[in-house]
Amino acid sequence: MKRILFLAIFIGLLSLAKGQENAWIRINQLGYLPESKKVAVWVSKGNEKIKEFEIIDSQSNKTVFKGKAGKGFGHYGPFASGYRLDFSGWTQSGTYYVRVENIKSPVFRINEEVYKGTADFALRYMRQQRTLFNPFLQDSCHTHDGFTLYAQSVGLPDSTHVDVGGGWHDASDYLQYATTSANATYHLLAAYRDFPDVFSDEKQANGLDGSNGLADVLDEAKWGLDWLLKMHPKPNIMFNQIADDRDHTKLRMPGEDPYYGRGFERPVYFIDGKPQQRGKFLNNTTGTSSTAAKFVSAFALGHHLFDAVDRKYSTQLRSKAQTAYAYSYIKPGVTQTVSVKSPYIYAEDNWVDDMELAEIEMYSLFGDKKHVDAALSYAAQEKITPWMIRDTANHYQYYPFINLGHYELAKKLQGDDRAKVLSYYKAGIDAVWERAQQNVFFRGVPFIWCSNNLTTSFAIQCMWYRTVSGDDSYDELEQANIDWLFGVNPWGTSMVYGLPAWGDTPVDPHSAFTHLHQYPIDGGLVDGPVYAATYNSLIGIKLLEEDEYAEFQSDLVVYHDDFGDYSTNEPTMDGTASLIYLLSAQESKSQSLKIKDKYGAIVRGDTSKKQISLVFTGHEFRDGIATVEKALNKNGVKGSFFVTGEFVEKNTKTLRRLFKNGNYIGPHSDAHLLYSPWENRDSLLLNEVDFQKDLQRNVDRLTKIGVTQIDKFIPPYEWYNDKIVDWANRLGIQTYNFTPGIRTVADYTYPEMQSRYVTTEAIINQLYALEAQKGLNGNIILIHLGTDKRRKDKLYNLLDELIRELKLKNYNFVLLEKL
Repeated sequence: MKRILFLAIFIGLLSLAKGQENAWIRINQLGYLPESKKVAVWVSKGNEKIKEFEIIDSQSNKTVFKGKAGKGFGHYGPFASGYRLDFSGWTQSGTYYVRVENIKSPVFRINEEVYKGTADFALRYMRQQRTLFNPFLQDSCHTHDGFTLYAQSVGLPDSTHVDVGGGWHDASDYLQYATTSANATYHLLAAYRDFPDVFSDEKQANGLDGSNGLADVLDEAKWGLDWLLKMHPKPNIMFNQIADDRDHTKLRMPGEDPYYGRGFERPVYFIDGKPQQRGKFLNNTTGTSSTAAKFVSAFALGHHLFDAVDRKYSTQLRSKAQTAYAYSYIKPGVTQTVSVKSPYIYAEDNWVDDMELAEIEMYSLFGDKKHVDAALSYAAQEKITPWMIRDTANHYQYYPFINLGHYELAKKLQGDDRAKVLSYYKAGIDAVWERAQQNVFFRGVPFIWCSNNLTTSFAIQCMWYRTVSGDDSYDELEQANIDWLFGVNPWGTSMVYGLPAWGDTPVDPHSAFTHLHQYPIDGGLVDGPVYAATYNSLIGIKLLEEDEYAEFQSDLVVYHDDFGDYSTNEPTMDGTASLIYLLSAQESKSQSLKIKDKYGAIVRGDTSKKQISLVFTGHEFRDGIATVEKALNKNGVKGSFFVTGEFVEKNTKTLRRLFKNGNYIGPHSDAHLLYSPWENRDSLLLNEVDFQKDLQRNVDRLTKIGVTQIDKFIPPYEWYNDKIVDWANRLGIQTYNFTPGIRTVADYTYPEMQSRYVTTEAIINQLYALEAQKGLNGNIILIHLGTDKRRKDKLYNLLDELIRELKLKNYNFVLLEKL
């Protein structure tokens, strides 16, 4: 299914993707970071062999990279043959497609911004899953939770009312589980701890628009923590879940549920460490550790992150971590969930991994080395998360899907102990890698229920191992799992609703929001493909529409973008929280040392290096271009030129020559449009479609005269807002502007402008004074290529002198991409 945002640069997406009937090229639809592993996958239903491939610039249709196809892979899923097409050697930003003979991939981007905003985008789904006040619906639900069961041993007879309202709905049903919610909360907290700069503050604590001085991911994590506090109200009381599978009685929007015999109250299940109901039978609960330990870890990490925000709240979390820790030792063992009508539960079987993480988090709170020793002991009891070896598991049998404790423990250790714990991670990765290298998608994660959750978690384990060990042997395997989620899979689809906006993503998920009211569920990670045998054995599954992916289904594995398939196409809250961590890590990779203004435009480079970029803009005036070209050539300096359509038409030969000599040539708006009123920068004078058309015309003119690699842009009048930056980014183009504080941009003024007029002498003196006071490291200096004839003292006439003077001060002049 195609969910297409009609971006001009992606207009050929569908036609390019079709190719021949029996061969396809799968790509990461989000795109690729310039320095990352970059692999596309060619697959065919025939047995043909291929030798090479090309990367084509989508703007010029010229080949920019050729590569060898390498080793061929045999039958996998619906395909008879396949090849991994590695173009990691091509690092130039731009928009491209892969071509193998007459088979073409969809267009994709390479730039540092491909993951920008993705973690915040996935947070939308978390907010949409909130119970009590739901900011998406702007209404409240499940306000009567709940009445107790199994809590007689602590003086709470069955049906005693307790206040446990809050938290998140678990998936497309409205059950709530402490085990998944605590894990989700921990991932959100860890995402902020490890990658704080990628998150914005655009929402209030209640999820509605408006900043509150706290990153939105922390607002969301606090929503989870607040609920966990209610689920552990006293040292001797801890609850495991709200509601049960009677929730599945009717498809509906979240509201008040009259399915449990007590009005709108829902049952809340106490953790007593003993088997509880599972349909007609009992679950296999053996103790209190698995859930209680997850409480410990979430509370402990929450304490650290909120200590500087709210000391009273932080202290409460610290105290609750202690009591949850004691609860985990009441009866060592695992706590499973409850069902009443069906056999489907979260049948978690492992708990020592949870205790390992809890112990190391307790060490972070109190510094007692006994916790490190205990963590090491637990780590040795489950060195490898069992599904990695067994290549299978029951539903949530080994949860979380990787051992989070190994990472936190390894960071605290040195020497042999550290190497030992890292060897556990490596052994698990090796087990998956042994299977993965046998197929073209490098797929070693089993297709059990919620396989996308496992895929996300496994990519995180690879990343954590690489980060702590310094061993990058598994880079391609790590990236293959990320790429799988965004299109490098048999179906060529993203597994995240609405991401990317222009891509093939789920549009008919198993969700009441979309099915009943066509509400989007932005950012939700769907369950993912399952073994065909598993799909065929499940109760109550029936596709409601024709299967648009029918030709890509196989006896091995299936995936359906169909409301009727709850096994592959239902989003989950905890999987999405893990994805937020993974996306924030990818987004953090793309955050170079370049400095951006509040609108998102790059305005300065690495301030630790004595480098400067010269940029020149031109529209109706062009009297200085010859002088500028001469000064650059004389000094062996390259510059970046941003020009309008009119400028291109009247300076074609010069621009061609500048480009041939290694200068960058980019757009400056075809018609030199004013995007925002001077008096109100936050508003707009055009819509996205008009913006795209104008910018694309500008790009087309440049392409026509032979300019390629057009991926940077300076807005006309240097006047823009965050919408403009975002729209340009969607086209694969990064917005730049001059460094604030530099007055060279005033070289367009003339005496008749009275107080606004700035002489060239004043401009130069101010620049040298700024250099003497603060230095010009990483500065972007903008000079106009021409001015009104009423200005007689032209700044560009002093360019040669300026370059020589700054070179004497040991500054190097570089293009923007190297700044």
